[in-house]
Amino acid sequence: MPQHARTRKLEVANLRRRLVALDVTALVIAWLPAQIWKYSEGTEIWKWLVIEAVLVSSGVVLFDLQGLYLARVASSRTEEIRRIVRVTVALGAVHAGLLTVMSVEVHIRWLFIGPGLLVVLLLWFRGGYRAWLAAARASGHHLRDVVVVGTNADAADLVAMLREHPEAGFRVRGVVGDPASAGVHGLASLHLGTVHEVHERLDELDIRGVIVVVGALPARELTPLVHTLEEEGVHIQVSNGLLGMSHRRLRATPVAYQSMYYLEPAENASWQQQLKRWLDVVLAGFTLLAVSPLMVIIALAITFTDRGPVLFRQTRVGRDGELFHMMKFRSMVVNAEDRLAALVAEAGNERHGPLFKLEHDPRVTRVGRFLRATSLDELPQLFNVLRGEMSIVGPRPALPSEVAQFDDRLLDRLQMPPGITGLWQVEARDNPHFGAYRRLDLFYVDNWSLNLDIIILVATVEQVLSKAVRTLFRRTRSDGDAGMASEPDRRTIDPLDTGDDAVRSA
Repeated sequence: MPQHARTRKLEVANLRRRLVALDVTALVIAWLPAQIWKYSEGTEIWKWLVIEAVLVSSGVVLFDLQGLYLARVASSRTEEIRRIVRVTVALGAVHAGLLTVMSVEVHIRWLFIGPGLLVVLLLWFRGGYRAWLAAARASGHHLRDVVVVGTNADAADLVAMLREHPEAGFRVRGVVGDPASAGVHGLASLHLGTVHEVHERLDELDIRGVIVVVGALPARELTPLVHTLEEEGVHIQVSNGLLGMSHRRLRATPVAYQSMYYLEPAENASWQQQLKRWLDVVLAGFTLLAVSPLMVIIALAITFTDRGPVLFRQTRVGRDGELFHMMKFRSMVVNAEDRLAALVAEAGNERHGPLFKLEHDPRVTRVGRFLRATSLDELPQLFNVLRGEMSIVGPRPALPSEVAQFDDRLLDRLQMPPGITGLWQVEARDNPHFGAYRRLDLFYVDNWSLNLDIIILVATVEQVLSKAVRTLFRRTRSDGDAGMASEPDRRTIDPLDTGDDAVRSA
């Protein structure tokens, strides 16, 4: 086996071992409260050791059977959450069965504590693992080299998408196909040769993976090529050309043994839209009641800091293009907007496209840094939700100046109410490429369902908790390393951040 292939295999094995270790840790911790409680009541310890061992071992087996150690599953947060919940329900049933077989009586609440804690721990641990892996891949590590078969416009779009999403784990080393088409579509620098030369190029570059673009080749040429690559042990992925369509809407419907797909309609029935609105009202109202004392404290802290206004209001574009005033706790100095032009000229834009972002904004107040680090500055947006101007989950509320630069396709995002959190916020909030923002917002609109909203909410909670812990750890480490040289602090992802530093005036 070539050295490159051996290195790649070791990297994959190490990544898998790290993920398994995190899962085992979560499995052990999740069931401990019930074990300790019953052991303190006099139940034999050997019974709990057996129960713990069975739950941990069966959990790892079920994770593996559900594909939770496959890159294509672990890299998709929505799919990962679905399968984690599925496994957790199964483990809860296993736990209840073990207790019955071993004649151990427990209160019914203990049957829910283990699975509930397991979901929280798994999402937390795997969220931290994903953040670490995404950062490593953005730096060029742990990437799988692939060759794209095709040089047409769809191939160019695929190459651009993989470049904009390094967290997906692919690095395009080249494309094969018609050289003239490669030149027309901006792929000349990646062109390795014709399709018939793909075998030689794969051997020369020691690459064992290809992504085939459907439509780049006639089926009578593509099918024998795929058969040959299969015989050579090459990993093959196929881009079906359906941009922005969820794989969950595709149903295999072979016709005369020919592979075809039926595209299920999006779940946008009126009753689901009404239920979404009712859930928004209930969640926003309950949260406001629960955090009202905290909001009073935040308001006092902002007032006593610089005697300026507590709330910051900014015009945003809502559903169907309606303008509304989005509210947040003020986190910047009072004259932040006056200093914006000079700051933009001095610091530049850290994003590509209409959106603007500045990671270290000197206009942020001391209280504002804390509010942003904990996402507490977003709480007033719950009033926007109650007023029907926003939703808990939805596309990011855009500025009118940004919407003016959107094309007709991107304007489709205005079909849904903007959200406090959303798919882009939890999947690619730190991605500087506008293409990622466009792709994920349109995916949400085209494939919306209540199930997707729930998954995004769960992912948001996971990220907010992880961010709070990372912020606390960073502050503790910073205090402990006072006076010592350290690398510049990087702002963590905020899945609830609906604004952009350089355009926000508070």
